[in-house]
Amino acid sequence: MIANTPKPPYYAVIFSSVRTKVDHGYAEMTQRMMHLAEKQDGFLGVESAREELGITVSYWTDLESIKKWKQNSEHLIAQNKGRMEWYKHYKTRISKVERDYGFDK
Repeated sequence: MIANTPKPPYYAVIFSSVRTKVDHGYAEMTQRMMHLAEKQDGFLGVESAREELGITVSYWTDLESIKKWKQNSEHLIAQNKGRMEWYKHYKTRISKVERDYGFDK
C-alpha cells in the first residue's frame, strides 16, 4: 500500500535490487526487517514491490534516524546475508522529499 507520510520535508531511502535464486530465509528476514523498522525512531512508512527488479522505499523523519537504522545489529546481519546470498545487484539511494501530492478515491 501507499505509505501515509507527513507534510514534507522528510527523507526516502530507495533500495533497488535484483535477486539471486537463493531463497533460504529471505521472506522471514524481510518480514523481520519490516517489523523492526516500524519500531525505529523516525520511521514513517514503507512501500515495496518486486518483480524481476525489487524496489523498497522507506520514509524517515531525518538523516540521523536513517543512520541508526543502517547500524541496527539485526539489520547489519540482514545486509550481510543480502550481499552474500540473496542479491545479484542492489543500490541504495537517500533523497530528501521536498514536495508530495496525490489523489484518493
